[in-house]
Amino acid sequence: MKLSIATILLSAASAVALFSPAVYAQSTDAKKSEVAAVAYKPPLRGAPLTRVGGGTRGVGTAALALNVLAPSDTGLTTQEKPTIYWFVSQPIDKPVELTVTSTASLQEAATPALEITLQPPIAKGIHALRLADHGVVLKPGVEYQWFVAVVHNPNQRSHDVLAGGTIKLIPDAAAVQARIQQTSQAQRPAAYAEAGIWYDAIDQLSRQISADRNNQQLRAQRATLLEQVGLREAAAFDRSPGS
Repeated sequence: MKLSIATILLSAASAVALFSPAVYAQSTDAKKSEVAAVAYKPPLRGAPLTRVGGGTRGVGTAALALNVLAPSDTGLTTQEKPTIYWFVSQPIDKPVELTVTSTASLQEAATPALEITLQPPIAKGIHALRLADHGVVLKPGVEYQWFVAVVHNPNQRSHDVLAGGTIKLIPDAAAVQARIQQTSQAQRPAAYAEAGIWYDAIDQLSRQISADRNNQQLRAQRATLLEQVGLREAAAFDRSPGS
C-alpha cells in the first residue's frame, strides 16, 4: 500500500515532535515527579526532645559520629515490628550494643524488650535493625526508647559513644496504612513523611535504596529527610559519591 505525501509528512512531524527537546524534557520531568520531594511534618510541634547523643567523639585516633535515624522528638510508626536505622561515620572495631526499652512502667523499663551486641568489624554507613528478627512487638500508644552504644571499654561504660531516640506505634495504624497504600511505591516515603510517620518514611526510602543502590536521587531524598531533623553527618554520607 502506497502512503500519501501528507501521511509521510505527518509521520515525520510526529517523530520530530516525539524527540524534540520540549517533549523530552516533559518526559524526563514526569519520571522525576514520580520520586516525590520528601518533607517531614512533625505531628506535634514543640514536643519534648527525646533524641540523645549523636555528636562526634574521638575513638582512638578517629573522630566518630554515631546517630540514630530518629527525629529530635518521639518518632511514629504504623508497624508493630518496625525496622530502625542507625549511622556510624567510621568503621568500628569495638562491640556495638543495641537496646530497646518500653517506658510504659518502671518494671518494663528495667527489663529491655531487646538487648543485643554486634561484634566487630562493623562498616561505616547506615545500618538497619529489624525488630521482627528479634521477636520485638511494639504496643500501640506506648513510647519505646532505643539506644546504640559503641562499647569502647566494657569495664568503663562511661566511655561509650551513645546515641538514642524514641519510637511509638500509633493506635490507628491500619487506617493510615490503608490510605498510604493507595499511593505508588515511589510516592510512599513522601506520603509517610507528610503524615508525620517518621520511621516508615525512612524505612520505605531505605528499602528502595537497597533495591537500587546506584540511584543517587533516592540517596539525595534520604539525605534531605535526615537534614530536616538535624542529622547532618548521616546526610553527608548519603550525599558522598561512592558511599
